[in-house]
Amino acid sequence: MVAAMASDPASAAAYLLVSGRVQGVGYRWFASRSAESLGLTGWARNRREGTVELEVFGPRPRIEQLVQQLREGPPASDVTEVAVHWLPATEGVVPVTFEIRPTA
Repeated sequence: MVAAMASDPASAAAYLLVSGRVQGVGYRWFASRSAESLGLTGWARNRREGTVELEVFGPRPRIEQLVQQLREGPPASDVTEVAVHWLPATEGVVPVTFEIRPTA
C-alpha cells in the first residue's frame, strides 16, 4: 500500500540485499516483523537467485537498527551479507505499511 507523502526531513530510504541461507527459513516474515517493530515501512521479497531484497523507509537510525537485526536473522537462517544502498531522500509517495511481495 502506498499513500503517505514523505515530509519528515529525518526520513531515509534504503535498498537492502541479503545473502546466505535466507529463503525457506521464514526470513521475509522475520524482516517484516522486525521492520514493523521499529516503525519502518517498505517491502521484502525473495529473488530467484536465492537472496532477499528489501526497500525500507523511515528514520536512518531505525533502518540501521533493522540492518543489525537482519544480519542475525531468524534461527534457521545463515546470513552471509547484508548490502546496504542508501537511496536519495524520498520526496514522493512512500508505503504506509511493510509488506511481503511475490518473488521477483
